[in-house]
Amino acid sequence: MKQLVVTVCCTIAFLSAATVALADAPVQGNLTGQFKITAGTPMSGAIAYFYNLATGPAPSRDRYWRVPDHIRELDKDGRFTIQLVPGDYNVGVIKRHGAAQIGPPQEGDVFLLNLDGKGKPRKITVKSGETVDMGAVSGSQQPAASPASEAITAIAGTVQDSEGKPVEGALVFAYISPTMVGKPLFVSERSGKDGSFLLRVHEGGTYYLKLRNTYGGGPPFTGAVQDGNKEEPLPPAFVKSGETVRGIVLKGKLFTGRGQSKKPINQ
Repeated sequence: MKQLVVTVCCTIAFLSAATVALADAPVQGNLTGQFKITAGTPMSGAIAYFYNLATGPAPSRDRYWRVPDHIRELDKDGRFTIQLVPGDYNVGVIKRHGAAQIGPPQEGDVFLLNLDGKGKPRKITVKSGETVDMGAVSGSQQPAASPASEAITAIAGTVQDSEGKPVEGALVFAYISPTMVGKPLFVSERSGKDGSFLLRVHEGGTYYLKLRNTYGGGPPFTGAVQDGNKEEPLPPAFVKSGETVRGIVLKGKLFTGRGQSKKPINQ
């Protein structure tokens, strides 16, 4: 009987905690809209990016590339609907010219931001239990979100393997917290044949770096480059606003998989 009482009490405590957690969880709101290349041409086959302004700066087309908080594929008419936690958001969409990839737009890609009358990313407020229609956004080209004369803030260097050889095709991610939990805030373009990379950020400060071939969950593939994770993290990088810190060398490791022979890291 005593054991039964203890079990019942524990169950009630668990259910009470779960009820409180559900009660405290914010009711999501809905955001809907449409993107077009021209007034009569929907941007089908593109991906919409949603940036929560509570977790980072507004997105930029030219100064840096912020990792979105959420993504959603547009339908054949260029429309989307998504549920979001209440808050302020910026929205953009990218249509890749070639293979799907992450990171900054490449030549031939179309990247549209929903801009306000001043050419800045338009802030959209999502409210609990409500639906917001941001309307239609058109245009294959838009003015830069920031003045061209404004200097970028960036981290530049090379990605190398354990033998000092350059690693091509690697992505460098930036976090603002040393725990590096969750999604990164910024991502670089892929490193070049000489291993060179440029990681642009929105302002000066200390950034904690990760190194990968891909972005997303799941185990790395054999031959993928990665950093040492929590056991051997990459050294943090400090940069001043409006400047580029250079000469950063990031040493990557090869994921060999289980029972598979080691391959060169740059294959």
